[in-house]
Amino acid sequence: MPYRKSNIWLSLDWWTAAIYLIMVIAGWINIYASGYDFDQVSIFNLSGRAGMQMVWILTSLLIGFSILMIDSDWYDIFAYWIYALVILLLIATILFSHDIRGSRSWLVLGPVRIQSAEFAKFATALAVARLASNYNFDLMRMRDFIKILPIFFLPMALILLQKETGTALVFLAFFLVLYREGMSGFILFSGFCAVLFFVIEIRYGDVLWGGTPLGKWIVLLLIIPCISFILYDYEKGRQYIRYFLIGSGVLVGLAVLVSLFFIYDLCFVVLAIIAIITAVLLFLFLKYREKHYLYIVAFALLSVVFIYSVDYVFDDVLEPHQKVRIEVALGTIDDPGGAGYNVNQSKIAIGSGGLWGKGYLNGTQTKLKYVPEQDTDFIFCTVGEEHGFVGSVFILLLFLFLITRLIFLAERQRSTFKRIYGYSVAAIIFFHLLINIGMVIGLTPVIGIPLPFFSYGGSSLWGFTILLFIFLRLDASRNERL
Repeated sequence: MPYRKSNIWLSLDWWTAAIYLIMVIAGWINIYASGYDFDQVSIFNLSGRAGMQMVWILTSLLIGFSILMIDSDWYDIFAYWIYALVILLLIATILFSHDIRGSRSWLVLGPVRIQSAEFAKFATALAVARLASNYNFDLMRMRDFIKILPIFFLPMALILLQKETGTALVFLAFFLVLYREGMSGFILFSGFCAVLFFVIEIRYGDVLWGGTPLGKWIVLLLIIPCISFILYDYEKGRQYIRYFLIGSGVLVGLAVLVSLFFIYDLCFVVLAIIAIITAVLLFLFLKYREKHYLYIVAFALLSVVFIYSVDYVFDDVLEPHQKVRIEVALGTIDDPGGAGYNVNQSKIAIGSGGLWGKGYLNGTQTKLKYVPEQDTDFIFCTVGEEHGFVGSVFILLLFLFLITRLIFLAERQRSTFKRIYGYSVAAIIFFHLLINIGMVIGLTPVIGIPLPFFSYGGSSLWGFTILLFIFLRLDASRNERL
């Protein structure tokens, strides 16, 4: 069949393009509002932040147009080269950047500052899509799964060396993509458990119940139903799953009853139960030779090691400001004038907006400069204060529509490369949205990542524009055939 080339303007998904345009304009308007005062210059004046954002928007539109003009096969063919160039850019940033507010993530090129980490997202998405779309690549095979991990762990490590922890964590979003492409749900479940265990231990680790450290005891108790859940997922209907739960419940109940008369550490009882369960699972592995028993044993043992290493990681590995932010988010300390100041003022701003908001340019928190970084990481609090609950919901619905639209576009692709890249775009935007909004309303620690298309900054807007428009170009060529 002869090559059939699509008309880019007829096949382009204009719904997604329209949402993008609405978002960048809404972001521009709110950036102006976040720094507005009565002596404020025009929104178009280049001496102000809003004026500079206008420049970034216009250059982003030019970048988007240029991407659409490039043949779609180019992104598949040169995916590894693009990835390699960005890796070199990340290394150059570590070597040649200046320290700016404790971070070495900015390359200064004359009057322009570039944050290289923002471009690593689309480059990594291309490389992941290229590798995972290879013939006979199967994420269910351990060697293939291990092969793909360095693709996003390498930029993640380089960005951590730049002291940009928040941006580095964004690359964990690729696990959602891998899950869609066949990775075992066991990996995602283990990651969820690690976060849950960490939070419980930090929140309740210093609380003693008799002679028992409450945080560790709760986590150790949770390991048992987690083991049962994983086992049930592998072996629906096996009777000994209920025996694990019933037997463990009886033993824990007896141990708690004894602790009413004799003070001792109940963690040792739960550790003994976990040891018995792992011994049974090892016996089942030797009997049936099924690998999932070993995976569950590894989960149990690593969970125990993890929970007893949390204190070391928290006290000796994390930076002091990272520890304080986590403690503020979990409510273990109250520091409204220090580490918790941004979040506290942000919540006041959003709450004061009420249902309909105070009106555009009428936000008092904004005018009095109470919220630092209000036009970058905390831009959403401007939306909440001036446009209220209704305006906030509207912005969230825009993101919901964009993400669901991206998933729809990804699913209709005939090429594995294009589908994986599309899911990468959706996952990265979703992760940014989840963490940024959670950060602004105090549900997650402040880790400094922007709200896509809204926050002030050229690198961020360029990075997200490239990320999105490459997928729009790939989608526009979905019906091209040889």
